[in-house]
Amino acid sequence: MIAKLIEATSDSKSPHNYKRFISKYAIYFVFIAMCVVMSILSPVFLTVANLLNVVTQMASIGLLALGVTIIIITRGIDLSSGSVLAVAAVASASMAQTLDWGMRMYPNMPELPIIVPILVALAVGALCGYINGALIAYTGIPPFIATLGMMIIARGAALLYSDGRPVSSLIDSYQWIGQGTVAGIPVPVIIFIVMAIVSYILLNYTRFGKYAYAIGGNETAAYVSGINVKKYKILVYTYAGLLAGIAALILSARINSGQPGLGVMYELDAIASATVGGVSHAGGIGTIQGTIIGTMIMGVLQNGLDLLNVSAYWQQVVKGLVIVVAVVFDMKRQKKSK
Repeated sequence: MIAKLIEATSDSKSPHNYKRFISKYAIYFVFIAMCVVMSILSPVFLTVANLLNVVTQMASIGLLALGVTIIIITRGIDLSSGSVLAVAAVASASMAQTLDWGMRMYPNMPELPIIVPILVALAVGALCGYINGALIAYTGIPPFIATLGMMIIARGAALLYSDGRPVSSLIDSYQWIGQGTVAGIPVPVIIFIVMAIVSYILLNYTRFGKYAYAIGGNETAAYVSGINVKKYKILVYTYAGLLAGIAALILSARINSGQPGLGVMYELDAIASATVGGVSHAGGIGTIQGTIIGTMIMGVLQNGLDLLNVSAYWQQVVKGLVIVVAVVFDMKRQKKSK
C-alpha cells in the first residue's frame, strides 16, 4: 500500500494527476484523520484492546458489507442480509445445543458435532441468497423489491423457527467461533480477514469478478458479449448469502445465543460501509479494500462516539450524515468521469 502511494505521488506532478491521486486515496486519508482525532479526544482509543474490540465488533457487518459490495457492483442492492443473518443464527444455534438443554428442547436429539451447525448456517444463508438471485434474474423484479421481500420473510422465518425466543446454551466449540482467540487475535477478526482475502481474489482474479464488473458497467453489453448474466447474478447473491451465514455464526457465538432479533439494521450498516468505501451505486465501480476501509471508518466512528459518551440518538444522526456525504461525493465523482 505504501509503495503504491509513493508511486502515485511521483506521478502526480500535474494538477490533473494530483486531483486523481486525492480522489483515489481520499478514503484512506479520511480514515487516518479520524484515528488521529479520536486518539486525541480519547487516549483509550489507540490501545490494542480497544482496536481489537473495534474490529471484532465490526466483523459481522464487515462480512455482510463484502457481499453487498459485489452486489452493488452489479448495480443491485441487498436489504435482506440482516434478516438472513437472523434466520441462519437461530437455525445453526438450534443445532449447537449443549446436551442437557438440547434434550429439553428437542427430545431424543444428541449433541451434534460443530461441523453440523456451521454447515446449517452456511446452507441457510446461501439458500436465501440463491432465492434472491433467482427472483431477480428470472422474474425481472428490481433487486430492491426482491430483497425487501426476503428481508420480511427471513425475519418471520426466524421468529417462527425459534418461537420468538432466544436459542441459548451453546456448546463450547460453537462459542469459540465468536469468543476464541488464535495467537491473541480474536477468531472473528481472523474469519473476516480470510473472507476479505477470498472476496478480493474472487473479484479481481476470477471470471466471477470480471463478469460482475461487466454486468454492473453495462448489462446489455455483457449479455451481448456472451456472459450468462442470469447465472452470475444468482452466484453473486448466493455468495452474499453465504457471507451472511458466516456472520450469523460469529454473532450468535459471540453472545452465546441465536436470537430472531439479531441483525436488525445491519443491512443498512453494510450498505453504508460499502458506500463510504467508494462502491458506486451506478454499478461497475468498487473494491474490496475500499469496503474494508469503509467498514473500519464506520466502526471507528461508532467506537469513538461511544468513548466520548455521545448519545446513541446523535450517533444515528451522525451515521446518516456520513452516508449522505459519501453518496454526494460519489455522484460528483461520477459526473466528472463522464
